[in-house]
Amino acid sequence: MGGEAEPDAKGAQAPAMLRRLLPAGDPATAQEVADRLELAAPARTLVKRPYAMLNMISTVDGRASVDGRSGSLGNQADRELFRALRTAVDAVMVGAGTVRVERYGRMIPDASRRRMRRERGLSEEPLACIVSARLALPPDLPLLACAEARVVIVTSSPASLPRSAAHVEYVRTERDGLLDLAAAMAVLRERFAVRTLLCEGGPHLNSGLLAAGLVDELFLSLAPKLAGGDPASGEALRILAGAAAHPPVALRLVAVLENDSHLFLRYGVGASAAERVSRETTSSSSLAR
Repeated sequence: MGGEAEPDAKGAQAPAMLRRLLPAGDPATAQEVADRLELAAPARTLVKRPYAMLNMISTVDGRASVDGRSGSLGNQADRELFRALRTAVDAVMVGAGTVRVERYGRMIPDASRRRMRRERGLSEEPLACIVSARLALPPDLPLLACAEARVVIVTSSPASLPRSAAHVEYVRTERDGLLDLAAAMAVLRERFAVRTLLCEGGPHLNSGLLAAGLVDELFLSLAPKLAGGDPASGEALRILAGAAAHPPVALRLVAVLENDSHLFLRYGVGASAAERVSRETTSSSSLAR
């Protein structure tokens, strides 16, 4: 049940199986986990912004990246869960720095997953929301070069990007010269009908969303690795960056999965909408079901 799956007889790699620790249950693939999240119920408790989740990975000693990137921290199960969570939401939000470093491309390149979303009444792909104060995005970014991509730039800047193949729109919200994330989330809900939103970082964006009380859940992949490094150097990023939270944000453990010593944790965040749903709803939509 733990460990990466072996390729099947045709040469394709079989899905990794995730062992359910909390609540206990039968093993499941990443797509089965995402299919059972049932995010519509808690999303209905919010009318002025999307129901928002952070999805991050960290080593046991708190590193969110090695050599500037997070990809080397995960295993097959983590990568599959990363992709599967995108199939369950209306929008994916990411900071410009993460987009540049990770070279973001099309949100869902797999045609079968896009077809699955259509069959479930969703758009073919989640809306790609890039948060950027300076619009410092490379012109050769794969996401912007994709003609099928739907991209929203969330910014306080009046500037615009050069024309690209992707369909690009803007959400411009500013307060006292800074980006107003709360106002931007409200626009995403009202103008783009975003009910559920998955944020993939980076650390500064995560901190901004949490400080504004805009996060309902945290999906945290805990990699069984120790990376060391000094956070003060700027090279040992954690999942949050910037000013310390006073008081620290309270989390409530909802579910735990395991694969090959990697733990996949689902938390409710503070007194968010995740806390207000009923016990029955929380149980049926847990990450471990």
